[in-house]
Amino acid sequence: MCPIAPQPGIMEIALYQGGASALPGRAEVLKLSSNENPLGPPLSAQAAIRAAADKVHLYPDTDHAPLRAAIGQVHGLDPERIICGVGSDEVLQFVTQAYAGPGDEIIHTEHGFSMYPVLIHMAGATPVRVPEAARVVDVDAILGAVTDRTRIVLLTNPGNPTGTILPDAELQRLADGLPGDVILVIDAAYAEYAEGYDGGAALAGSRDNVLMTRTFSKIYGLGGLRIGWGHGPRALIEVMTRIRQPFNLSALQMQAAEAAVRDRDWIARCTALNAAQRARLTGALRQLGIACDDSATNFVLARFADAEEAGTADDALRAEGILVRRVTGYGFPEALRITVGDDAQTGRVIAALTRFREGG
Repeated sequence: MCPIAPQPGIMEIALYQGGASALPGRAEVLKLSSNENPLGPPLSAQAAIRAAADKVHLYPDTDHAPLRAAIGQVHGLDPERIICGVGSDEVLQFVTQAYAGPGDEIIHTEHGFSMYPVLIHMAGATPVRVPEAARVVDVDAILGAVTDRTRIVLLTNPGNPTGTILPDAELQRLADGLPGDVILVIDAAYAEYAEGYDGGAALAGSRDNVLMTRTFSKIYGLGGLRIGWGHGPRALIEVMTRIRQPFNLSALQMQAAEAAVRDRDWIARCTALNAAQRARLTGALRQLGIACDDSATNFVLARFADAEEAGTADDALRAEGILVRRVTGYGFPEALRITVGDDAQTGRVIAALTRFREGG
């Protein structure tokens, strides 16, 4: 009997590993492994969730019109050029599935989001991995990897797990250098944490081949609800909408997201807290002799002497009930990605690493 074979590329997919959330023998842990907002979701979103609870027996709208209108109003974008998904991951899946397949190539950088190869293989396309330069996206390396088989470039900006950001001029140069039939996807999940950065919105609004994706999982504190969106040319959005499940978002998700995106005071509070604690954590790491780049996100990539020291530091943090992220799979066996917490949480991390250094 012949085995039932999956589509090409499926067996090339390595299962995604999320950040750890529990430690054996500990009822409570400080989870700084998944870049979650330490303040959680805004009260306005929580109220919207409660208000929606008694209507969950009703099917939701299929066009996401109120949510798209709210996003458009807040960000100054055309709602007709916005698509919503189950996290920005689903929007990334829409574009890879709609515009690439067997025989095609999709470019991503060596330290880009680990879901990219998964999405590429799901589409049956071939991933093309290009190097970064000192943990920053290398525009020339991307442009040099483009062939007549290239269909999409997936770009994380700001980067995860590096935390670095490609300057606007370099982002523009990348868009200018790509052929018109190659789609540039700017995955801007952490855009709100990067001061003065529009996440690629202007490029996506002015180019026929640029798509920006965003998420409600990070600064909005709605990671458990899985809500994301994309903005780009009307032609791309219309094609992607054809493969979107009509009820991919529940009414509860949409109402929570609409309340959150309109709560600008909450966003200001979260960005201010993150900027202060990020600077504090970065400064402390450097004083302890732990290398780290300036971050434009809500995490810091702490680089140790080697993989052994990083593992020992991780063990020391775990011994104190603190979970951070090992990023060996991202190409950094010598590093730990540490989510920026609130004042007390950041202090706890600094104290634990200080004791680690003193003990070492």
